[in-house]
Amino acid sequence: MARNKHPEETVARILDVAMRLFVERGYEQTSMQNIIDELGGLTKGAVYHHFSSKDDIFLAAMDRVMAPGVERLRRIRDAEGMTGREKIQAMFDSGARGMDSAFFSQADPELDPMRNPRMLATEYRDLFAVSAHELMMPVIEQGVEDGTIQTEYPRELAEAIALLNNLWCVPAFFPARDEGEQARRVAFMNAFMKGMGLDIVLDPQVSLETWRRRCGGRPADEGAQPLG
Repeated sequence: MARNKHPEETVARILDVAMRLFVERGYEQTSMQNIIDELGGLTKGAVYHHFSSKDDIFLAAMDRVMAPGVERLRRIRDAEGMTGREKIQAMFDSGARGMDSAFFSQADPELDPMRNPRMLATEYRDLFAVSAHELMMPVIEQGVEDGTIQTEYPRELAEAIALLNNLWCVPAFFPARDEGEQARRVAFMNAFMKGMGLDIVLDPQVSLETWRRRCGGRPADEGAQPLG
């Protein structure tokens, strides 16, 4: 068998086809054979050379979906001439629109994280290792050093913010019942972070726009008004 001189192109081709099928059909309705059949001549052996299972393909495809956003946050983390507080604010501003609108607006409902445990598992897998420890904690530590963030618990603060902001506040993972509840969550996050020595602001309008895209724009419950 001739050696593949461009394995990265083969991997990209497999992921392109697989993600299209996952979006169109859903994860459970897409088989390895479906993926192979759509690859136009690429053999089963070639696919299994790079990926041992459909799960492996799915995880790699989701990593690729998330990669541009993670890279943006890494650039902010490593930027010169910014305080720790400014970097955290920039991270929140950069990630506010995230992959939610670009990816989930096209996806089969089965890929909704609330219906598919694989989506939640993929997010939770990277929640602490990437979001909290790799990206946010070094910036909080910088803020403590430069005096713009006041906390004795940089690691714990990074973990708590990552957990709340990446799961609890994101409509794709734990949707609020209405706009009022979503607004209260954002208000709570702002109050929580300020109380923890991290005086930054999440934009409630961006959060509500995301909620409307995910949840259909149901009117706010009159009994659930924003805090403040």
